[in-house]
Amino acid sequence: MQHTDFNQLFQRRKTNSLKWDDLEKRFGSDDILPLWVADMDFAAPLEVQSAIQERAAHGIFGYTIRGDSYTEAIVQWLQKRHGWQVHPEQLIHCPGVVPSLAIAIQECTQPKDSILIQSPVYHPFFDVVKQNGRVLIDSPLVFDGSKYRMDFADLERQFASGVALMILCSPHNPVGRVWTRPELEELAALCLAYDVTIVADEIWSDIVLDGHQHIPLATVIDNPALKVITCMAPSKTFNLAGLNTSFSVIAQRQLRNAFAKGLHKLEMHLGNVFGIVGTQAAYEHGHAWLNQAIAYIQDNLVFLNDYLMKRIPVVKIVQPEGTYLVWLDCRELPLAFKDQTSFFAEQAMVGLNDGQFFGPSGAGFQRINIACPQQILAEGLARIDKAVKSL
Repeated sequence: MQHTDFNQLFQRRKTNSLKWDDLEKRFGSDDILPLWVADMDFAAPLEVQSAIQERAAHGIFGYTIRGDSYTEAIVQWLQKRHGWQVHPEQLIHCPGVVPSLAIAIQECTQPKDSILIQSPVYHPFFDVVKQNGRVLIDSPLVFDGSKYRMDFADLERQFASGVALMILCSPHNPVGRVWTRPELEELAALCLAYDVTIVADEIWSDIVLDGHQHIPLATVIDNPALKVITCMAPSKTFNLAGLNTSFSVIAQRQLRNAFAKGLHKLEMHLGNVFGIVGTQAAYEHGHAWLNQAIAYIQDNLVFLNDYLMKRIPVVKIVQPEGTYLVWLDCRELPLAFKDQTSFFAEQAMVGLNDGQFFGPSGAGFQRINIACPQQILAEGLARIDKAVKSL
């Protein structure tokens, strides 16, 4: 098995990288160390690079179909990593998960319908509801000081008042929860009882830390009346976001047909040639690389925990169960919550995601991305340490 050197440093500036080349616009300076947006500073698996390079060498990049081997690679990945037996006809392909959320909203709900999310949560959830003329309903997660949980009593109240669709983040970005089977079963039962369609954003399903297991929501209740659209992609798993390739699993035929209709109305059903090639190579050959990447991320999490406890105890970690994002509780810093972003960017010279970006309940928190060489993480923490001590 080939070992990947995740300590390798790459020059990402001047590559049109959102993470590295958009810093002045977003934070006011290009001297910021970026530990924000959710992409890795790791190279994709060599097999993915080789497959794309080989396809590029052909020189002709016309309209491209997804062959049977592409679909089979996805089916086999889901079976091996998640024990989920998916039939090829249940797969619908799309350029991205967020566009898939928009299509689901457009085709499965009506204008002015209520759509529920659970904040603090990935910020496009807010946008995709509002921009499509639906009513946003927030059922905030409950934080007990160490862990976030769903508020099932509030969920039932909201469903009873009339909710057409719910967007679930599983595993959860930014708080890092990997929902347990009992939690998912209770949620699915409520959605069945109140006829709520669930769009499950499971883009983080492959990055789960030791002691936890991702369970696809669609598998927890064997009832054909449960309406679930599961959105997945290789983008977070293998750092392929720039290839704009995703897929949805939809078992219920009527729901699948509605989603496919919406996709065709927007003429978004054709694929990106390199996205198709890269995704197939990743799912066919990426298991060992992913296992090594998760191990490295876990080492970075240990490093982050130790550093904060010893040097910056005023900043506390909400321990993640999945993803490579860590939710930092900064409420004990001697700063107004609204001043945190400027403090980290202007004094610490580190780019993080402010918690309020994920909804009002995120005030006082920051999100840090630890999928980077440990040398970069150490530099960022040293900058934060120096800035905090100057307060």
